[in-house]
Amino acid sequence: MKKGLLSIVIVVAIIVVFGLMLMSSYNNFVNLEENVDQSYAQIENQLQRRLDLIPNLVSTVKGYAAHEKEVIASISEARSRLAGAKTPQEEATANADLSSALSRLLVVVENYPNLKADQQFTQLMDELSGTENRIAVARKDYNDQVAEYNRKIKRFPGSLIAGMTGFDEKEYFKADPKAQEAPKVDFGGNG
Repeated sequence: MKKGLLSIVIVVAIIVVFGLMLMSSYNNFVNLEENVDQSYAQIENQLQRRLDLIPNLVSTVKGYAAHEKEVIASISEARSRLAGAKTPQEEATANADLSSALSRLLVVVENYPNLKADQQFTQLMDELSGTENRIAVARKDYNDQVAEYNRKIKRFPGSLIAGMTGFDEKEYFKADPKAQEAPKVDFGGNG
């Protein structure tokens, strides 16, 4: 009888230990996933700040460069795509398109010395520059959190627990492949 009771106690102890390990790992996955989500929210926060600055920038430029409609239209279109992006990769692509459009705007600005001297324009460009830096930091922080989370769910025994509890690999915020290309700048005013 004592031998049977000892066996039951050992089995129960093993089940309890396994249950505690499972619970601890699950809670760790929840914490890591929340860190990823929080970091992603910071990217979205900074992208929204950028989106909010752009209409003011565009309206300031319109006052000086009314005939530069193509550049202004490309900024508005890229801004709309970024606002409608649903995944980190869509946001990265739309963000790259918006950065490219803003670069073209800066080339246009070179043709308007009065615009470059405008205090509102200068302030908006400073705010936009600061926001660009915040976006870069937020993307790095997000990708760091994703790396930690993905490593945890890929390692044993985390991979088993993640598979049983439905935790899937997260997507990195990757730069658009077009970001590898140097922008084409035409100071001659041709197309």
